[in-house]
Amino acid sequence: MKQLIATLALLGSMPLTAWAQDVSNGATLYQRHCATCHGVNADGNGPMRPALLLQPPALNDLQARNEGTFPIARVVSRIDGRDPLVSHGSPMPVYGWYFEGEDTALKAETGQPILTSKPIVDLMAYLQSIQE
Repeated sequence: MKQLIATLALLGSMPLTAWAQDVSNGATLYQRHCATCHGVNADGNGPMRPALLLQPPALNDLQARNEGTFPIARVVSRIDGRDPLVSHGSPMPVYGWYFEGEDTALKAETGQPILTSKPIVDLMAYLQSIQE
């Protein structure tokens, strides 16, 4: 328990820039795993859209739809399955298993650290870079 408290204290004191973000890798991951539903331009118009009961949202305006703040915690939890969505009669595909890897901390919009993986950090960097 003491080790967990010390780790959380350390993570809370580290600046966001302590974790390198690779936007290029995030773009590759997006095209490979997200564009089919959310669209090549992240506009919600991917080729799978007609087959889905719940229409995939645009991802290029998440910040605008969230009062100017990019919703990091919500997006990470949807990708890794902590907050599943239902589409096409079943949960949105959970890519957490694919994005497993080195544990990495990412600061949420609230400033709280979220433990996730490096690929998810890169994907978040890419999504943040395409906000309108």
